[in-house]
Amino acid sequence: MRIGIDCRTILSPNLGEKAGVGHYTYYLVKNLIAIDKSNEYVLFFDHRAPDTKEFEKKNVKIIKFPFSQYKKYMPYGYSHLIISAVINREKIDLFHGPANTVSMNVKAPCVITIHDLAIYNHPSWFPSKQGFSTKYVVPKSVEKADKIIAVSESTKNNIIKLFKTDTEKIDVIYEGFEKVPRQARDKIEKIKKKFDTGDNFVFYVGTIEPRKNLDNLVKAFDRLMMTKYKKYQDFKLIIAGGKGWKFDDFFSAVKKSKCGRVRYIDYVTHDEKIALMSSATAFVFPSLWEGFGLPVLEAMNLDTPVITSDVSSLPEVAGDAALLVNPKSVKSMEKGLDQVLGSLTKRETMIKKGGEQAKKFSWNKAARETLKTYKKIKI
Repeated sequence: MRIGIDCRTILSPNLGEKAGVGHYTYYLVKNLIAIDKSNEYVLFFDHRAPDTKEFEKKNVKIIKFPFSQYKKYMPYGYSHLIISAVINREKIDLFHGPANTVSMNVKAPCVITIHDLAIYNHPSWFPSKQGFSTKYVVPKSVEKADKIIAVSESTKNNIIKLFKTDTEKIDVIYEGFEKVPRQARDKIEKIKKKFDTGDNFVFYVGTIEPRKNLDNLVKAFDRLMMTKYKKYQDFKLIIAGGKGWKFDDFFSAVKKSKCGRVRYIDYVTHDEKIALMSSATAFVFPSLWEGFGLPVLEAMNLDTPVITSDVSSLPEVAGDAALLVNPKSVKSMEKGLDQVLGSLTKRETMIKKGGEQAKKFSWNKAARETLKTYKKIKI
C-alpha cells in the first residue's frame, strides 16, 4: 500500500515538547516506518516543520503542503480543498488523519484517530465555545472514515454515544509512551534543590486547567495536613505545569490553603519533570477526564506510586497498579493520599505492580496494531 499520514502536528515549534496529538503522531510514525518495509509512506508536513531528516527512508516520501502559512485567511478552503488536492495528487491507497479529523475531499479510504471528546461533554472546561471544527469537521470526519482508531475503550464508548457510530468501525489501540531511564542521583538532587521539594513530596505535572481538578487536589492535601500534621509535616505538594485557562479556582485554593506546604512551580523542562516524577513519594493525577492518561504510565515506569481518578480512560491505563479515587470527592482524595503516603509497604506493592502495568504499553505495539487496522480496509 501507499499510505499517507497527516504529520502537521509534529515538529511544530508551537507544540513545545511534542505535546498532545503531536506526541502521538511523532512516535506512531517513527515506529511505523521502522517496522514496516513493505508499504510506502507519504508523510505530509507544513511550513512549521523545518527538519524532517529523521523520517527519511527508502520507502518514505516527504511532502510539504504549499501556502500553509496562509491557512488563517481561508481555513476551510485550505484545509479541505488545497490539502485534499495535494493528497489526491499523490495517488495514495489509504490516508490516516491522526488528529481527530480528515480533509473532506480526500478520495482515498481514510482512517482517523480520535483522542479526546471532552469538549462535547464538558464545553465549560474549555477556553472558548465549540467552533466549526467541533460542530462540523469532527462529526463529518467520523462519518467519512472507513476505520476509526480510539485510544481507549472510554473514547470508543464516547464516539458511539455522540455520533451513533457502528462499533465494528472502531478499533481500540492504546498509545505507547517514551520509556526514559531514571536520572543520575546527583542530577536529581540538584533539580530537587532548585525547586525546594525536600525529600518527601507529592507531585503533579500538567496544564493548569479546569478538567485537571487541581483545586480539589489542593483541598485534599490541605485537609490531610491539617488533620494529621504531625504525621505528614515533612511533606509538600508540588504542582508543575504551564497555565492553560480558567485557572482561578486552582490559585484560589492555593491561596486559601492553611498548611503552607503547597507549591506551584510553573512550567518545568522534560529533564526536570522526569527528575521530580521519579523522586516523588507519589504522583497524583486527579483529572476529571482523559482520552488516555499518559503521565500515569510515565510515573509507573519511573517506579513512582500513582494515585489517579476512577473516571474515563484512567482505570484502563492504570489497571490495578494505581490507587483510584473519586476526583469529585475531596474526602476520597484525602483518604487516598493518606493510604499511600502513610504506608511504605503499600507504596512498594504499587511500585512493583506499576512497573508490570507500564510494560503492557509501547509504541512498537501501537504501530503493529495500527498496521493491522490499515490492512482491514479494502482498497
